[in-house]
Amino acid sequence: MKKAPELLAPAGNLEKLKVALEFGADAVYFGLPDFSLRARINQFGKDEIREGARICREKGKKFYVTINIYAHNSHLKELPGHLRFLKEIKPDGVILSDPGVLKMVKKELPEVSLHLSTQANAANSEAVKFWQEQGIERTILARELSLPEISAIKKEVPAMELECFVHGAMCMAYSGRCVLSKWMTGRSANLGDCAQPCRWKYKSSEWRNKNFIDDKDRFELDVEEDKQGTYIFNSYDINLIKYLPELAGAGVDSFKVEGRGKSSYYVGCVVRSYRKVLDALAEKGKETAKEEAGKEYKELEKLSSRGYWTGFITGEEPPHLQEKASLEAPFMYAGLSMERKTSLVREVFVHNFLKKGEKVEVVTPREVFISSVEKIEDEEGNELESAHGGADKYFQVEFSRQIKGVFLLRKIKGAVN
Repeated sequence: MKKAPELLAPAGNLEKLKVALEFGADAVYFGLPDFSLRARINQFGKDEIREGARICREKGKKFYVTINIYAHNSHLKELPGHLRFLKEIKPDGVILSDPGVLKMVKKELPEVSLHLSTQANAANSEAVKFWQEQGIERTILARELSLPEISAIKKEVPAMELECFVHGAMCMAYSGRCVLSKWMTGRSANLGDCAQPCRWKYKSSEWRNKNFIDDKDRFELDVEEDKQGTYIFNSYDINLIKYLPELAGAGVDSFKVEGRGKSSYYVGCVVRSYRKVLDALAEKGKETAKEEAGKEYKELEKLSSRGYWTGFITGEEPPHLQEKASLEAPFMYAGLSMERKTSLVREVFVHNFLKKGEKVEVVTPREVFISSVEKIEDEEGNELESAHGGADKYFQVEFSRQIKGVFLLRKIKGAVN
């Protein structure tokens, strides 16, 4: 029997790791800031990685560590010590892109599974065969591939595990190998320090007939702008939840969610939706999975995004969101509970704010329903009319119906209860 595809989730810190696993991820990925392509937003130190590894082992889940920067000699000097640390925690895989890093990992960690980062831009079967000869066991494919191309690679290199990004940010550069940030700000995207100038707004010059022109007058683009400017490089986010059956049929072994810098709420909701579709596919087949995907697509539209597109999976060049930086989410993240009990009164870590008497949506790993906030108490037992986030505190919240296990809270922005 063919093994079901893995659902792989981002873990920017321990809370997000725990949420990802509770909401249905089979595996998570994270890394130390100095060697990861999420340097500024990475909240993992060695102690956190040890704890994350312990949690994953306890739950029978896998974890992969990223070392996917394009290393300079200064990085290579620090790498042996990092690899000795990884030998201690025994990750299920190491994600890398640099051939020099690959050579050193093979020497220090001969038994670890080697995963090729999407930064290496593997976009054809011969490239995948080459990396297989170097010891790579899983290739994280370039985002720019169509469904027939993915299928062809699997047929030509059947022993190679294939991983595919199915949800999250797209880049205006080829699989993220961008030099805009380094050129404009001195912060290198290929060393995990992207300033994301592709998400900035740009204004044209009156003296150039409102066209956008690069600094050396080499290229001229017609630009439409409003009073906020224009976002000429701003890619839509990828959302392939409706294509999971086809991707599984094409031989994809792991479905990857992007978003180590996103909130726990975002990670939990996205993982939950993809988990439901994958479970429907495994238990009831393609048609039921398609129906479930349609429902969960609507759930994903409740999250903040840059608008959704299918990336390159259909073989077409995706458009860009040029009117604004992102689409406003209709819902606000309100709280999180990691308790596993079932009760009316639950311990909640509040984000933004909760108010006594208001209605909230409760998002559990399996269902979404509406409940009312009946009572709020602080850690000392004092009853409150409202609870606000930012204080790093937990509150005892009584709801109008019992809630089972871990859950997220959200509410409609601007709603009057």
